Amino acid sequence: MSKNKTAGYKGPYGYQKRREGDGRSCVRYKCGLTNTIQDVLRQRPGWMEVKDDGEWDFNWCDVGWLRENFDHSYMEEHVRICHFRNHYELTRKNLMVKNLKRYRKTLEREAGRIEASKCDFFPRTFELPSEYHLFVEEFKRSPGSTWIMKPVARSQGKGIFLFQKLKDIMDWKKDGSRSEEQRDETQVESYVAQRYIENPYLISGRKFDLRVYVLVTSYIPLKAWLYRDGFARFSSTRFSLTSIDDQYVHLTNVAVQKTAPDYDPEKGCKWQMQQLRRYLTARHGTETIEALFKDVDNIFVRSLQSVQKVIINDKHCFELYGYDILLDQDLKPWLIEVNASPSLTASSQEDYEMKCCLLEDTLHIVDMEGRLTGREKRVGGYDLMWNDGPVYREDVNLETLGSACFTANTHLGCVNDRKKQLRQLLKPFPSKKRI
Repeated sequence: MSKNKTAGYKGPYGYQKRREGDGRSCVRYKCGLTNTIQDVLRQRPGWMEVKDDGEWDFNWCDVGWLRENFDHSYMEEHVRICHFRNHYELTRKNLMVKNLKRYRKTLEREAGRIEASKCDFFPRTFELPSEYHLFVEEFKRSPGSTWIMKPVARSQGKGIFLFQKLKDIMDWKKDGSRSEEQRDETQVESYVAQRYIENPYLISGRKFDLRVYVLVTSYIPLKAWLYRDGFARFSSTRFSLTSIDDQYVHLTNVAVQKTAPDYDPEKGCKWQMQQLRRYLTARHGTETIEALFKDVDNIFVRSLQSVQKVIINDKHCFELYGYDILLDQDLKPWLIEVNASPSLTASSQEDYEMKCCLLEDTLHIVDMEGRLTGREKRVGGYDLMWNDGPVYREDVNLETLGSACFTANTHLGCVNDRKKQLRQLLKPFPSKKRI
């Protein structure tokens, strides 16, 4: 934070707007990571890194720093930080499901079953050990089915395993009657048991999932941006349920796949989102795949709405979420998890370039330099998906638009001509001589 407080004011339509000349020609940043984001920050014109206890205007921190420092920090008007205080309401596996279940019940009570059914995009899930007995009842209703166990607060595939017999998880049959304090102390030891998607969509016999990026700059009102690029992460081994112990078959995490004996770092295990969308469109037709991606959009919006009332909204905060989506053979998308710190480490040159563009455009939207009006529907590779309500594409005729045919302002897997768009959108970076 800075001693020079920059006051903002509300422009027309409730958009946050800076006064003329409020853009900062020098942005002091702090970064707790050493991967792609550090490169992007260092190359940004007018940005200067501060070390240790130096005062900063922008902080790309890890969640550990946030947990230890956020509540003790005073932030001036212009300061920005890359996480919301209780981001874990969406990004911790057990809390994500808890909030989605509660939101679905609220929808059913207030809007009916059809509306609530739009939240049926996450597998049947139980938290262990606290919901062990409920889980056993569900398990016995479908004997022989496959389940997957995941630690609630770990990432990169750590601690995950599949099982088909109750005896495989007997260690988790514990007394769930613990105090709140005890639960906090043993949070990392809590797991979720989730119905495994046994019929994933396969390409060349291999399972994959999607990594999609959603940027939230406000929860009240909800304002969310969807990035056009992303990727599909493939397993290195052909899919089969006869080998549930083989992590190279079932886990698509790059951290897991790159340890496979036949992993080729040159080829990697990813497809860019445009490549995947072209492949699916060629196989199934434009109409079917547009409907699929509309269902994926629904996952983003509904999941964010499920935590909108519990996330502590703060004008200083933004969040870049990494969504993991799995397609089944019926082209139904399933939400697997949401990451608060999606990996920014590149696995190839193509991956590095994509993540650099993603992060550059994230910084454009956060807009420390004050170059945006606040009314933009597109910034680089980002499209404004939700702004206290659905955002429509520019070419939609709102007078004749019915709710059944509304066209969202989303372009996941479509052409990303970000450089051309940014040249048209952005003023030059602030310099010493301001015009």
